[in-house]
Amino acid sequence: MDARRRALLGAFAGLAVTRAARGAERMHTRPIPASGQALPVIGLGTWQTFDVGGNAAAQAPLKEVLQALFEAGGRVVDSSPMYGSSESVVGELCAQLGICEPLFLATKVWTQGREEGTRQMQRSIERMRAAPLDLMQVHNLVDVETHTKTLLEWKSQKRVRYIGITHYATSGHAATERWLKTKQYDFVQINYSLDEPESEKRILPLAREHGVAVMINRPFATGSMFRRTRGKPLPPWAAELGIASWAQYFLKWIVAHPAVTCAIPATSKPAHMRDNAGAGMGAMPDAAGRRRMQEYYRAL
Repeated sequence: MDARRRALLGAFAGLAVTRAARGAERMHTRPIPASGQALPVIGLGTWQTFDVGGNAAAQAPLKEVLQALFEAGGRVVDSSPMYGSSESVVGELCAQLGICEPLFLATKVWTQGREEGTRQMQRSIERMRAAPLDLMQVHNLVDVETHTKTLLEWKSQKRVRYIGITHYATSGHAATERWLKTKQYDFVQINYSLDEPESEKRILPLAREHGVAVMINRPFATGSMFRRTRGKPLPPWAAELGIASWAQYFLKWIVAHPAVTCAIPATSKPAHMRDNAGAGMGAMPDAAGRRRMQEYYRAL
């Protein structure tokens, strides 16, 4: 049994009470600066979780994950051609559920060259069954100059609604910052967590300054955060923020940052999706509260 599952079982009673108290409480949203469109603060990533091909048994829990996201008020689903069959699985399951249109579907271009980039992006749109696609991003800045030109054209042609750039590692922050300063993008996707807080030094302030929406990947880092907190209690004051699990603690700290638009934790487990969604509801910590959360975590 993994650390996340053990933590969930330990917090189950408190989580049930919290949900009952919330009732029909809605997930917080943040506006996309470029348009004002509201996005729920907790979404879904698909790396290493949705790459199951046409295996019906493997797809079944993923369909429940998407249903749980939707029922909790989440809308953002992020993928990439790098993630194997994930785009196709997302498209197929969303179609089965009849929720493709209300979801905010995002993917990436991850190749070299204009022609191959164009082919890959069109294939991704077909796989995700989203035309126009909500968000197309240049994955890890691969051939970013070439693809940005194409994306600007596609945006003007309304083939995509928003465009962005991504990176997953602190080593890519300097290059990400340089491209953000060109003011061509609606979104930046970057790593940010209690274990990897470096984005708050330059990337998050810069995005806020230039009116760029921020999507957060790796919100649990590599999973080491759950190992670090295994068997350790949440602070008593976590209940004041409606936090019933360590996953909610980690996610609420992220989405309470004023520059963050949405966090996209990946999961293949419906229970984890419902738990993650809880972080987007209820009270949010202010700056002092976030510092308190950070200090408590670091002291573990």
